[in-house]
Amino acid sequence: MDKKIIKKRWTIKKIVSLSGGVLAIFFVIFYLFIKDFKSQLYVDKSKITISTVEMGKFQEFIPIDGMVMPIKSIVVDIIQGGRIEKIFVEDGNQIKAGDTILKLSNSAIELDYMQRETQMYDIINNLQNTKLNIEQNKFQREKEIVDFSYSIDKAKKDYEKKTGFYKEKIISTVEFEDSKRDYELLIKQRAIAIKSQKNDSLYYINQIAQIKLSIERLFKNLRLLKENLGNLYLKAPVSGQLSLIDCEVGETKDPGQNIGQIDVLDGFKIRAKIDERYISKVFLNQEAELELSEKRYKIAIKKIYTKVSSGSFETDFVFMNEVPEEIKRGQSLSLKLQFSKETNAIVLAKGSFYQETGGNWIYVVDASGNFAYKKDIKIGRQNTTLYEVLSGLKKGEKVITSSYEQFGKKDKLIFN
Repeated sequence: MDKKIIKKRWTIKKIVSLSGGVLAIFFVIFYLFIKDFKSQLYVDKSKITISTVEMGKFQEFIPIDGMVMPIKSIVVDIIQGGRIEKIFVEDGNQIKAGDTILKLSNSAIELDYMQRETQMYDIINNLQNTKLNIEQNKFQREKEIVDFSYSIDKAKKDYEKKTGFYKEKIISTVEFEDSKRDYELLIKQRAIAIKSQKNDSLYYINQIAQIKLSIERLFKNLRLLKENLGNLYLKAPVSGQLSLIDCEVGETKDPGQNIGQIDVLDGFKIRAKIDERYISKVFLNQEAELELSEKRYKIAIKKIYTKVSSGSFETDFVFMNEVPEEIKRGQSLSLKLQFSKETNAIVLAKGSFYQETGGNWIYVVDASGNFAYKKDIKIGRQNTTLYEVLSGLKKGEKVITSSYEQFGKKDKLIFN
């Protein structure tokens, strides 16, 4: 008798096949919807620096080094060359305007002065004698006219008297006519003398004016010669502290040669060097800040030296208000040169990540704290401690700010 065989619904083969299909579908779903295909790297969280994005005060500035200098320094140059005979003031001493710093000797200049002085006095004496002669001639002309007037007056009286005698037939015609000729001659001679005097007066005035001018010019030249001789005594042009003096007794100096400077100690300035990259951002009255003995002082640019040397240019700063009592000439100070006012901004601590990303992207730490992912950002201004974040980050987010050199620009960092 045949036995009815009951077919099993779940055979091992069927179960294995079904399981394989389900597994295949799972892998498809996993790869399509679950698995992260982004490049990943496992990193040690303890070896990276994580910073928090904050809302805070931001100011663009650069640190620069400056040196304290007197507010004004006067260069002292040799005016008249010669051999240094005596030094009256030593380097570092206080000096008043007009004080003698040193005396030079120059026999050639001294001899030339004496010769020229003698020549000038001879010329002056000659001119004065000429002037005296002209004035004497002038007085002689005036005397001639007075004499003519006196003679005319006498001749007139004689002529009038003889006219009466002639009418009365007391004197002869010849005697009367001689009297008349004498009188008329004297009148004509006086007229000629007066005309000559007028012409001579104009000449005298011009001559005397030229002589006076020549004498004044010669005396002026004499004064200049004396001043030139006096320049062998080098005197202080201003009051202050004599510094950087460079000369020795017996040494010969040429005209215009520098021997030192006088520092006017009425105040101080700070001279600082600035990288030439910032030359377009530096302007007069631009403010900077100085911190000294836990106190901040405001300073501003007073002068800009446009000459660029070794990649930098120089500027002079002056104190805007209070001047620190403890600063000394030659002291080095650290300054903060401000390029903007203090404003509120999203800020991020500076870090080595910037060298790899140029501020275009950053690794943002996930809220879980288990991994970090790349995110595009935009960084604006910066100072020595902070970056100004323009977009891509929000206050409170955490980011990796240490070096990215070992990360190979992976899309995702998983923390061990």
